[in-house]
Amino acid sequence: MRGVVLNGFGGFDMLEWREDLPVPRPGPGEVLVRVGAAGVNNTDINTRTGWYSKAVAADSATGAEQGFAEARDDGWSGAAFTFPRIQGADAAGKVVALGEGVAAGRLGQRVLVEPVFRAADGTVRYFGSECDGAFADYAVVPAAHAHAVDCALSDAELASFPCAYSAALNMLSRAGQVAGERVLVTGASGGVGSAAVQLAMVRGARVAAVGAGDKGAALRDLGAGEVAARGEDLVARFGPDSFDLVIDVVGGGQFADLLRLLRPGGRYATAGAIAGPLVELDLRTLYLKDLSLFGCTVLGQGVFAELVGHITAGRIRPLIAATYPLQAIAEAQRDFLAKRHVGKIVLLP
Repeated sequence: MRGVVLNGFGGFDMLEWREDLPVPRPGPGEVLVRVGAAGVNNTDINTRTGWYSKAVAADSATGAEQGFAEARDDGWSGAAFTFPRIQGADAAGKVVALGEGVAAGRLGQRVLVEPVFRAADGTVRYFGSECDGAFADYAVVPAAHAHAVDCALSDAELASFPCAYSAALNMLSRAGQVAGERVLVTGASGGVGSAAVQLAMVRGARVAAVGAGDKGAALRDLGAGEVAARGEDLVARFGPDSFDLVIDVVGGGQFADLLRLLRPGGRYATAGAIAGPLVELDLRTLYLKDLSLFGCTVLGQGVFAELVGHITAGRIRPLIAATYPLQAIAEAQRDFLAKRHVGKIVLLP
C-alpha cells in the first residue's frame, strides 16, 4: 500500500512517501479500514519534531521545521517512541476486512475512527503514535473504536472531526455542565478551538473566542458572541473574574491572565500548549479562588459516541480550510503551521 512513514524525530525530511508498504492484517477484535481521508493535527507535527519530550521547553512552532535536537525518545505517554511509524490521528473510511470475533455486519460500514484506543486493562494507545495511523491507504483499528457513521458528509469533511472535535468535547465534558455559563476559548481559529466554540454553543454556553485579528468574522459565524484578537490584553478586554470556564490550547505567557479571568470556583481545561508548555502559576490564585484545573488527553467514556451523534444530527459543521494529496504532506504541514486558515486541513490518499 501507499503511505507516509516517519523515520525519526526531526524536520520534513523524516517523512518518507512509500508505495511498497505491507497492507496490515486485522487481529482479533480489529477491523481493517480503507482510509478515505485523514486530517492534519498539531499532534502529528509535535510528534515528528519530538516536542512531547520533557527535554523540550520551547513553544511548538520553534522546532516545527527542523525538529528539536534535544528531544529524547519519550513520547506523549512517557513511553519510548518507536520508528518507523505511520502517523495520522484522524481517519474516515470504510471497513474492508474483519478480524476474528468481529460481527459480519460490520463489513462495508462507513466509519469514523476514535483516535484514543483504551484497552480493557486500562492501557491507552494513540492512533498514529503508539500504533500506525491514517497516513496510508489502510489502517487497523479496534472494532470498538471504529464508529459507524451514517450521513451525507464527504470523507474529507468527516476526517476533520475526530482528533480536534473529540479533544474539544472531552475538555468540555471534563469541566462539567456549561449550559448558561460564560466560556472563553483560546486558539479559536484552529481545529480544536473552532470545534470548542461550536460544541460549547451546542451545550448552551455563551462563548467568547480568542483568535487572529483577521478571523473575527469567521469566529462570529461559528457562534462566538465576543471575539478578542490574539495578543490582546484579555484582562483589560473582558475584566477579571468574568468567565466560568476557559478552554485553552495555547498556554505560554498568557496562562496567568487566563486564571485571572476565571470567577471564583471557575475551571480551566487544557489539551495543548502551542505557545509554550512551561507557564507561571501563582498558587495563591489557584487556591484563593478555589479554581479547578483539568488536563485532558484520554477521552472520557461516551465522549466520542456523543460527538458522532452531534455529527449525524447536523448540530456541528465541518470546517475544511484546504485539502492536499497525502503525498504532499510536507506542503500541507507548512500550510498548517502558517496559521492562515480557520478549521482543518485534510489529506486525501
